[in-house]
Amino acid sequence: MMDVVIVDDEPAGRRTLRELCAAESDLRVVGEYGDGGSALAALRAHPPQLLFLDIQMGAISGIELARELGAASPPSIVFVTAYDAYALEAFEVCAVDYLLKPFDQERFQRTLARVRPRHAAPGAAERQIALDALLAQLERGAHEQPPRLLAESGGRLHVLDAARVEAIEADRNYVAIRVGRERYHTRSTLSQAEYALRSQPLLRISRSCLVNMNHVREVSRTPRGDYILVLTGGATVTSSEGFRGKVKERLGTLRIAGS
Repeated sequence: MMDVVIVDDEPAGRRTLRELCAAESDLRVVGEYGDGGSALAALRAHPPQLLFLDIQMGAISGIELARELGAASPPSIVFVTAYDAYALEAFEVCAVDYLLKPFDQERFQRTLARVRPRHAAPGAAERQIALDALLAQLERGAHEQPPRLLAESGGRLHVLDAARVEAIEADRNYVAIRVGRERYHTRSTLSQAEYALRSQPLLRISRSCLVNMNHVREVSRTPRGDYILVLTGGATVTSSEGFRGKVKERLGTLRIAGS
């Protein structure tokens, strides 16, 4: 029997893994966490045999969390990721596995087929060496590959390229992500979304809205002096009074007419 811990900041992602694990007679989920900070102490106190770990999370990424785990009894780590290309090549040559979002039961079964023999065989030191090599490659790849986001629309999960995201708006316990004419939702905060999309030239135009400046196509003003930004997909967003100065300053650096 393998004790399993799931760490993923997406409730839908945790639910999928939990349900897939429940169908396996040799897996027992002993904990699940939505952020790296709360997971770290629990993992140090009671390390599982198998850890499903999301790479992109808020303040502490999956890579950073894995670095912080002790080397005495490292779990078999299966990274859950929206990376592809470089990162996947790194996974393939190391002793741990990956699940590329979105994944299905067949892909999950292939992962277990790789994990189970490693669990049965001794060699914590070998697992740690392989993990260190993988983390080094992932850290390099994280700078080379454009980040991607997992979000929901119409009851289905979608992987979104960060560069295509036009705006992000707070929506109670969720954020709404605009890509063209489509809107996607993910359970997150605006600050977490801003961190996840830090590779993009984001501008906060109000307490509840971030705009990707690469997708600003037109700018106008309201009678009060606030800025109306027209995005690539045709949506419009309006700055608030408290952010008017920052928006004006940023637009000035772009030399947009009418700013």
